[in-house]
Order: sequence, then structure tokens, then C-alpha cells
Amino acid sequence: MELTAPTEKVKRDFLPEDFQVKTWDELQPYFEDLKGRSINSKEELEKWLKDLSELEAVISEDASWRQIRMTCDTTNKEFEDAFTYFCLEIEPKMKPYFFELNNKLLASPYTKELDKSMYFPYLRSVENAVQLYREENVPIQAELSVLAQNYGSISGKMTVTIDGQEYTLQQAARFLQSPDRNLREKTFRAVAERRMQDKDQLNELFNKLLERRQQVALNAGFKNYRDYKFRELGRFDYTPEDCFAFHTAVREHIMPLQKMLVEHRQRRLGLERMRPWDTDAEPVGTEPLHPFETGQELADKAIETFSRLRPYFANCLKTMVQMNRLDLESRKGKAPGGYNCPLAETGVPFIFMNAAGTMGDLTTMMHEGGHAVHSFLSHRLPLSSFKEYPMEIAELASMSMELFTMEYWDVFYKTEEELRRAQVEELERVISVLPWIATIDKFQHWLYTNPGHSDKDRELIWMEILNEFSTGITDWSGFEEYRAHFWQKQLHLFEVPFYYIEYGIAQLGAVAMWRQYRNNKEQALDNYMAALSQGYTKTLKELYEIAGIKFDFSPAYIKELSSFVKEALVSMGVKG
Repeated sequence: MELTAPTEKVKRDFLPEDFQVKTWDELQPYFEDLKGRSINSKEELEKWLKDLSELEAVISEDASWRQIRMTCDTTNKEFEDAFTYFCLEIEPKMKPYFFELNNKLLASPYTKELDKSMYFPYLRSVENAVQLYREENVPIQAELSVLAQNYGSISGKMTVTIDGQEYTLQQAARFLQSPDRNLREKTFRAVAERRMQDKDQLNELFNKLLERRQQVALNAGFKNYRDYKFRELGRFDYTPEDCFAFHTAVREHIMPLQKMLVEHRQRRLGLERMRPWDTDAEPVGTEPLHPFETGQELADKAIETFSRLRPYFANCLKTMVQMNRLDLESRKGKAPGGYNCPLAETGVPFIFMNAAGTMGDLTTMMHEGGHAVHSFLSHRLPLSSFKEYPMEIAELASMSMELFTMEYWDVFYKTEEELRRAQVEELERVISVLPWIATIDKFQHWLYTNPGHSDKDRELIWMEILNEFSTGITDWSGFEEYRAHFWQKQLHLFEVPFYYIEYGIAQLGAVAMWRQYRNNKEQALDNYMAALSQGYTKTLKELYEIAGIKFDFSPAYIKELSSFVKEALVSMGVKG
């Protein structure tokens, strides 16, 4: 594997180098060219695909920058308008053309001559898109794109005041790790009260999203949005029944491990009763882990960590720093969450975060850095569509990087004890996220197979599912209503429906990658890079096989992997 990260922008042959996406009238001629062009050989088809790929990359990068700017500053009306303009005035006009271009590709006799070993997943996705396309859904999907962004605008305005100082919710979260229980409780109550102020507004927004998503499904000939979305997401390798098996396996084999970890923290805190503000806390006399102060320090230390793991990974981050592709620190007016946004034409992605100096921020940086490496590794594939890899492999890239880098976190922590605590916290997160993933995924199955439900129906089923995947150790007395609306903090429900089980599948894969890494570090990293370099030119099962692991989330496999994590935790001093 080469050791330098690619920085070359894809050379344009079809569009002028200085072309920028401004209006539909300026874009339309390129779609008309592709639509009307004669294709009389395999070579002409490949040239047509290359030009289509170039057009897709230019549009994709422009759309990505519109979203990046808007999430970096939700108060900027110009950024919001630019994003909305694309969603309402450009994207809806492109969709009928993409439908016709997809049909043109499938109808060409030369499509059969393309290399099946590389083109199969792409052609399968094209055929799927053609089958799902409905002209009447185009304006609804445009409206959904705009509505979904309202969640970030609402959340971005949420702040709390602690001891006279205003904080974003992400910044305030670090106080929940404090040894000072009074500060933790004060912070938790402030955050809960602030979130509850917008619960009705978020319910109203969610109901609009549900209604329109159901209409999209009905228009496409599906009974419900769940079945439609499974097809739209290209879930060719697993079914809803596999998701139900995952839920069962988590309840049976992960929950006991989760209970062990909560009890371990309760013993360390010396508490008879755990409250919601105790779940991330440290004992009196033990300061919360504070791995960095500033976004610059986080970037520098991340580069050093990646360099020790494999120099290529560090070179990716260095390139991003040089091109100003990092916005790491939390601030008022910034949308919540974190992401790595691939940029299809330049190939150098953008990492967005809300860092406030916590252990969770370190993990997020490693996670998004893994996504960034994936973007770099797949950039040299010949078509943009080959880089549109499914989330089950995208999240494997990011979650594996978290676990691979753990042994080098002494870059962030100066004592063996702090390093061990950080590693235990990471494994706690790996385990605790699986019940939450099962909760959110099971909730989504209910949401979209029960259209027309009321707010109260939703609240009741949410509590039923939440309790199914809770240890029962934490006492939520006095916060029952807040807990009943706890799902509103999960942005995926609003912005990217049904995108969540992927985290669970990939988390299991990441544990398997880490097990492989502990047996043979260099081979595991070689397999990792080889799999990510394929983009989506192989099926999911083939990509996992190239990575040296199984695409499997059955109860038996989950039991096996949970036992491996338990052994690691016990070796770090967590009592079984």
C-alpha cells in the first residue's frame, strides 16, 4: 500500500474547469448531452459513464459544501438559502434526468460487456433506483430535505447556563463526567429542561416527516416506509428479520455485559442509587479525562496517533489540515453532532465536530478520521458511483479505527492509569451503544409500519422498547416525561431515517477487526485498507471477506464477540 494520501482533484473533461453550480439552466445542457448522445460501442459507453460520473461529482461536491456551510453556521441566512435553493430548485429538476439516464444505461446492449466483477453492485443499484423512481415523489423528497434540516436549526439554538456561563449542550455534556455530583445534577436538569422546551415543536416536525415519508412509500407501491426504505438504502444483503435477530441477540448477549459495566461504575462511585447524571461520572478525587484543550491540539494529536498506527492515515489528516477541511470546536449556532463529508471531486473530505475537550470528542475524532481515510482510499476509483459505498462498510471503517488507535492514546494521556481508563471507556461505549442501536432500530420498525399513530402511541411504544434495552439500575424518578421524549435527541430519526442499524452491524465488524488486529496487526491493517480501497465495487459480504471478517450479526456470532470484549475488559480490571 502506498504511503501518500491523494490530493489531486479529478480532472474535468466534460465540464469546463471553472464551471460552478449556480442555476438549473446552466446545468441542464450537460444532462441533455448525456441523454441524447448515441452509444455505439463498449468504449463509447465507458466514455459516457465517465462523463456522467464527472457531472455527478461536480454536483455532489457543490451540494456538500452547501450543507457544510449551513451546519457550521445555522444562523447564516445566506447559507440556509443556498442549501434550500439547491433542494427546491435544482435537485428536483435533476431527478427525472437521472431516471432517464439510468434507463438509458440499462437499455444499452453494451452494458452486458462491462466488467461484472467491478460493475455488479453499481448496476444493481441503478436497476433498484429505476424501479423505485416515481415522478410524484420528486417534490415530496425535496420538501423532506428541507424539513429534515429544521432539526439542526432547532437543536443548534439550544444552550444552557451553568454557574452564570452559557454553553451549548455539547459543551455542557463534559460536566456530566465531573466528580462533583451537585454539578452533574445541575447540568443534567438544565439540559433536560432545555430539551423539553422544544419537545412539542420537534413532535410537530417529526409528524410532518412521517406523513410525507409514508406518502413517498405509497406512491412507490409499498405498504409502508420501512419496506420502501430498505429497498432505497440498497439493503440487498439482509432483511427486517435479520434486524429482529440482532435485537434479540443484543438483549440476550450484550445486555448482561452492559449490566456488568453499569454495576462496575456504581461500585467505583460508591453509590447505593444510580441517577441519570451518574452514568458518565468519575469518583470523587478522580478528574474526568481531558485529552485536549483546543481543536488545534485535537487535530495535532490525532495526526500523531494515526502516524504511529500507519503513516498513510496521518498523511490523510495532514492533507485535510492543509486544505482547511476541519471544523472541530463546539460553538453557539453550530449544528449538533459530527460527520465526515466526502467531497467527490477534490477527494479530500471535511470533518465537522462539536469538540469540547472530552473523551467522547477524542473517540469522535478517531471515528471521523476513519471515515476520512475511507474517502481517500476510494477516491481513485474511476467512477463517482463506485465511491458510494453502503453505510455498513463506511461505519466499519470508522469504528475499526477507534479500536485500532486505542493502544496509541498515550499521545492524549500522560499516565498509564489515564490510558487504561480511556480504553475501558471506549469498550464501555462499544458495548453500551449496541443496546441503544437496537432501541432506535426497533423503534423505527414500529414507527414506519404503524403509520397514522398518535404522539401518545409513539410515546408508549418508545418507553416499552427503551425499557426492554435498559439495565434497570438507573433511577429516572422525576424525569419520566423527559425520558419519554429521549428519542428526540437522536438526529438520525429526523434527518436520515432508518440509518442506524448500520452502526450495530459495523460495530460488531469493528470488534472482529480489533480481534484480528490483536492477533496480527499488520495483516489486519492491510486487510482494512484493501477492503476500503474497493469502494462499492464488491458486495457487502465480499467487502467484509476482504477485510478478513464475517458479515454476520446472528446471536451465535454476537455471543462470540461479546465474550472477546468481556475478556479484554476483565484484563483491564473490570470485575465480571
